[in-house]
Amino acid sequence: MPDLTLDDDRATGAWVAPLVSTLLTLPACVLVYFVGGFSAMACDSCAAPEADRFESSFGVAFPVLLGGLGLALFLLAASWALPWERGSTAHRVGFAFAAPVLVACVYVVFTVLVAWP
Repeated sequence: MPDLTLDDDRATGAWVAPLVSTLLTLPACVLVYFVGGFSAMACDSCAAPEADRFESSFGVAFPVLLGGLGLALFLLAASWALPWERGSTAHRVGFAFAAPVLVACVYVVFTVLVAWP
């Protein structure tokens, strides 16, 4: 007869938060990446001084965007990689929640950094 008194430390449903975060974060990252990349064409028909101002601000803003998206993907991976035990539940949910929120925040920072025409 099996011993039923053993404590099972595995968290039930530990995969839910990372899965929901994955379904939100990955499409958001792809969308923000393409919008950020295509926004380089926003000043194609600008005059020289306005184009220089736009290009210099875009040269700073786009690496910030890429770094933020990379950090969001790192948080998403961390939410999957944490041990599936009850003690890691708060960290796993926190990382899973932070990933899509960071994507939105990084996009806002990107739009603020760019000197739009």
